[in-house]
Formats: sequence, structure tokens, C-alpha cells
Amino acid sequence: MGLLPPSNSVRLWHGTFATFSALLLALAGCGPTPRRVVVYASQDQVYAEPILKRFTEETGIRVDAIYDSEAVKTVGLANRLIAEQARPVADLFWGNEELRTRQLAARGVLKGGDHLLEIGSRSRCLIYNRNLLSHHELPPSMIELTNSRWSGKIALAYPLFGSTSTHFLLLRQHWGESNWLTWCRALAANKPILFEGNSVVARAVGRGQCLVGLTDSDDFESEFRSGKPVARAAWTPELSRLANTVGRTPQGPHPQEAAELMRYLASDSVKQALTQAHALEPYPSSEQPLSEQQWEATIRDVVEATGQLKDLFLRP
Repeated sequence: MGLLPPSNSVRLWHGTFATFSALLLALAGCGPTPRRVVVYASQDQVYAEPILKRFTEETGIRVDAIYDSEAVKTVGLANRLIAEQARPVADLFWGNEELRTRQLAARGVLKGGDHLLEIGSRSRCLIYNRNLLSHHELPPSMIELTNSRWSGKIALAYPLFGSTSTHFLLLRQHWGESNWLTWCRALAANKPILFEGNSVVARAVGRGQCLVGLTDSDDFESEFRSGKPVARAAWTPELSRLANTVGRTPQGPHPQEAAELMRYLASDSVKQALTQAHALEPYPSSEQPLSEQQWEATIRDVVEATGQLKDLFLRP
């Protein structure tokens, strides 16, 4: 005898059980959504990555970090933040120089005021190959880099990006536009060797390809600690201090996690770790940071000054 067809009550029971089982399976695969935060970082990955990893280990919050290439340091991520302003993807911008962070805050791309965080600084520096040049032979100021003696012997990152760009723009405020433009023209005529980034500048000086170079303190330290014959000139006001900065986007998708990461980056342990890694330097109390008026003037002149630098230093 064949099986009898199920009764209506049996059909109903089977249907209810199937629905309940499907619901249990669905719930089993739907645990709590992992907490995460998105960071755009122009801080060098070698320094930032271990710190962000420790943050995840301590809090359970996953960090999705996107880093800039050295060739377009800071500018690439700044433009991306501007393009995404209406619908932010990033929660935080971690920059290793202050100008772009302030620019983004002035445009409303980042929150301003107390939402901008400074976590120490590094400096621009004039370095030299001590096997080829003595300390006494160094130019007494950056103005002297236009002397014909240094023609073809100066290493320089393209001054349209990153800390080199910021340094040149701050010199414009320091010297005044007319004197600055005269110096830029003379420096370009002195045929500096242009590189994609500051670490490459430091290496070029270390191997003797150039006698002197303008770079960042962390890149100098890396070359110095690797045993290369490099040294640095004494710091002067012409060699800017560059603050390490963190800013939040106004409508970032993970505000609570962003606030937690901001607090973490402001901690003494993070500052100490960055200083021990030579990504930051102690900031002498005798040196005064730039005033708000100086920053406002620098930001106001960025477009014009960058156009002038492009005309002088960008290769055809």
C-alpha cells in the first residue's frame, strides 16, 4: 500500500517547522556586526600600521586603513576626501604634516577646532654627506642653496606634494612672496635633482649622489641609523616644524569608533611609540609654532603658490 497524503494539520506542522528552522539558521549566521573605523593615512605606513594594529587588539575595533603613496604624499588622500565630502567613506584623516589637515578643515571636509588633534611634530632638515662635505662647508642658510657651487648637487622631493610642498609654502610666508619667488627661480636654475619622495632624497645623499638634500627628520634618521654617512645641519626657522595631525570627517560612517581611535592616538603611549620610532621629534619649548594668522595666510595663498611651483619645478 502506498503512503497516504498528509492531512492538513500535518502539512501545517511541517510548514511551521520548516519556517522556524530557517529562522534559526538565519539567526545563527547573524552575529553582532563587527565594529570598524576607516582611516585615510598619509602618516607613513611603517609607523602607523603597528599602532593601528595595537588599537584593534586592545579594543576589538577593526581599522580599515588606506595609505598614500610617497610620490603624492597627503595631496592624493586630501583630494579623495574632498571628492567624497557629500558621502564620506573615511572617519579619520591621519596626516604627518599640518597644512593639508588645516586646508580640509577650512573647507568643512574635516571638523575644525577641538576636533583637530596634534600628536607631536617632526622637522624639515638640511642633510649632507659627511664623507664628501664638512660641517663648516655647509651653506649658512637655505638662501645660499642658490649659489652656483651647489648646482646639480642638491637633492629635493617635488615641492608640489607632502612636507616639501608645505615647507616651500611656509617659506613664502617667512620671506614674503617677492623674495620667495626670486629664491625659487634661482633654486630651479641651479638644477636640483628632483625625487619622488623624501626618503629617496635621504638615500641619494647617503650614497653620495648629491652633496646636500632637503628632507624630513624621520627619513634622515632612517638613513643615519642604517649606517650611511649622513649628518644634518642645525635647525633654523627656515626649516619648518611639521605637526602630526588627526581630523574627523563631519558625517563619517562610524562616529563612535572614530572618537575612540582619536582618544587612543592622543595617548602618551602612542606619542612615545612614534618618538621612539623617530617618526616624531621632541619639540623644544623655546620654539614657537606658527600663529593662526600665518596658517590662514598660507592656506589663502596655496592655489597661487602651488601654480608658481608647478611652473618652476614640474618636469615637462
